Amino acid sequence: MPRLLIVHHTPSPNLQSLFEAAVLGASDPEITGIEVVRQAALSTTAADVLAADAYLLGTPANLGYMSGALKMFFDLIYYPCLDSTRGRSYGLYVHGNNDTAGAIRSVESITTGLGWVKAANHVLSTGEPGKTTLDACRDLGGVLAAGLMRA
Repeated sequence: MPRLLIVHHTPSPNLQSLFEAAVLGASDPEITGIEVVRQAALSTTAADVLAADAYLLGTPANLGYMSGALKMFFDLIYYPCLDSTRGRSYGLYVHGNNDTAGAIRSVESITTGLGWVKAANHVLSTGEPGKTTLDACRDLGGVLAAGLMRA
């Protein structure tokens, strides 16, 4: 069964809202035959990444960068997964107090190195996420999961 791995660092209520919306989209009852696995960034291993077919990443923007937890995730999985995960799809949602550009740039730099393919536009959020942002996060989860149905 194809597996979507959601790797997230969710330290705030705003990120929790984005995470829940992404999970809701990925778990849509119309998307069948997909296993959705949710894991905190600090507990995700290379074996988890190798066992998945696509990835949804969630992070706060901290001082112009992704969270330390997501960076630690990438540090641990990069070389063990480098050759085996090329071409796999990923999506990203980021929440920041006022800017997300540095966090996006840092994640894109690493995912480019891994050879992962951006499946949809990133979801960027500052302040409290509104309906449009939550819908976009739900859609992002749905796009990644539905893409695995065709795989």
